[in-house]
Amino acid sequence: MSIEQGNVFRWYVVHTNPKQEERANNNLTAWGVETLYPKLKTRRYNQFTGAPIYITQPLFPQYIFAKFNARSQLSKIWFTRGVHDVVSFGGHPAFVDEEIIEIIRARIDKSGFVRIEENLKRGDQVVVKAGPLRNLIGIFEHELDENQRIVILLKAISYQGRLVVNKDLVQKVFG
Repeated sequence: MSIEQGNVFRWYVVHTNPKQEERANNNLTAWGVETLYPKLKTRRYNQFTGAPIYITQPLFPQYIFAKFNARSQLSKIWFTRGVHDVVSFGGHPAFVDEEIIEIIRARIDKSGFVRIEENLKRGDQVVVKAGPLRNLIGIFEHELDENQRIVILLKAISYQGRLVVNKDLVQKVFG
């Protein structure tokens, strides 16, 4: 896995300084380097009020992808503000196949965030992650409102009932 001869541009994994993914991405882009900085937008709920809070975070904390010619641009990449290092093996930068980059890009929606879907099937056991019903276990029944809310069947203390909750509030129970 040596550095290629000639004008070969490949994707590499750039290790950023802590919480500096955005800075490294912006600086590399300013140098004219093509980058991929996949981000997630997650909805969490305030544990006391139950109000939704939206948080943007990197899909891979402290890592972004950059396409460059390692032979001619590696030192420039290393010394870019926000960059800690380029992931290497045996002293040579390790490139990422274009197919991997395309798989990640295919999951990015029109708002620029990666879609992560936890497919629930009828009968899956779920646990409520937040709110006043936190830690209650139920059975997934079906989805409502364009996949944002779901109906789960709760069975607790000799009582059985249906509950409508935001999809983000439940987590599939494995095992």
